Amino acid sequence: MSWSIISAQDLAPQAWRNGCGWTRELLTWPHPGDWVLRVSVADIEADGPFSAFPGIDRWFAVLQGGGVRLFEGHDSGSVNKACELRCGDPLFQFDGGQAPACHLLDGMTRDFNLMHRRSHGQLRVQPAGQPLLPSTHRPPKFLALFTAEGGQLSHGGRAMTLQTMSLAWCEPAAAQRCEFKASVAGAAWWLELSTPEDASA
Repeated sequence: MSWSIISAQDLAPQAWRNGCGWTRELLTWPHPGDWVLRVSVADIEADGPFSAFPGIDRWFAVLQGGGVRLFEGHDSGSVNKACELRCGDPLFQFDGGQAPACHLLDGMTRDFNLMHRRSHGQLRVQPAGQPLLPSTHRPPKFLALFTAEGGQLSHGGRAMTLQTMSLAWCEPAAAQRCEFKASVAGAAWWLELSTPEDASA
């Protein structure tokens, strides 16, 4: 088992169709055309609606900049109320089919975006401030770490240095202790995907 690592700093940004921002796509897993997980970093430059992704659960967090307001004036039956998100706030989860309006609070922001096709397994997302010990009975199908500020990831006897805005992942994951030590304080999360096949093993 080996880890793959990619940094948003090494990727060319892709312009949004509505002209409001740019995306650096870190991973579409397992296949770009038929993904279960999609992880990206986006620069939002102007107010505008998010794209709709029916059947997708989304997680969103502000990494840099003044923050955003989501769901303001949203009238499509969403259970979400208008909320403001800034650097340091916890990940915000919502239904990707809602396509909320997004308003910048104080200029451009850089944001973390995670999408999961909810019909394919169970995704657990948690802050990386604490070590992670994958289950020995049911190791995850996919294990990843995202870090905004970089640091050192340790898994079993292997240590890896990560740059800023990096994603490290492996599949399948060995049931060994994982730890992350950030270079400086900043956002970092573990992503653990278990599939129905794992549950029946």
